[in-house]
Amino acid sequence: MKRRALLTFLALGPFFTQVHAQIKTMKGIKEMQDNWKSLLAPGTEVPNATDPLKLSKDEWKKRLQPAAYQVLREEGTERAGSSPLDREKRPGVFACAGCGLPVFTSEMKFDSGTDWPSFFTFIPGAFLTKTDFKIIYPRTEYHCARCGGHHGHVFDDGPAPTGKRYCNNGVALKFIPQKT
Repeated sequence: MKRRALLTFLALGPFFTQVHAQIKTMKGIKEMQDNWKSLLAPGTEVPNATDPLKLSKDEWKKRLQPAAYQVLREEGTERAGSSPLDREKRPGVFACAGCGLPVFTSEMKFDSGTDWPSFFTFIPGAFLTKTDFKIIYPRTEYHCARCGGHHGHVFDDGPAPTGKRYCNNGVALKFIPQKT
């Protein structure tokens, strides 16, 4: 009987090690989500998702560049490879270009090879989602929780441990580099 227990332990050991590593990684993601403000310069003021920003169509057109307006307000998509934020590697925070709400950090970013900025998780409370049928196939679209601006779509082909890829239009973001 001891031999069977030993063989079972040896067979299941890698599974439990992998599960433990994933739990540890998920704790790291939770920590990353909770501590995002550490990537901002001391005293940096940012809006809160609970303070909605509602503007008229004309006010949005005045506030945003045409490409950002097309994506954020008309749910368009920028051309792949056109955003310098896809290659942004500095530590900092990515905020909604429409209202300034922090939505991602540089720690959440990864190179997906899609030519759009991609992230495996987001700052809690930053987004609301809806199902999009524009290409007939249902996709999950995500919008800024504060201003309702369209950012992109989330897919289930991202890296572990979340397995998510938040494929974001670069013109829907602005980057706030970390300052010490």
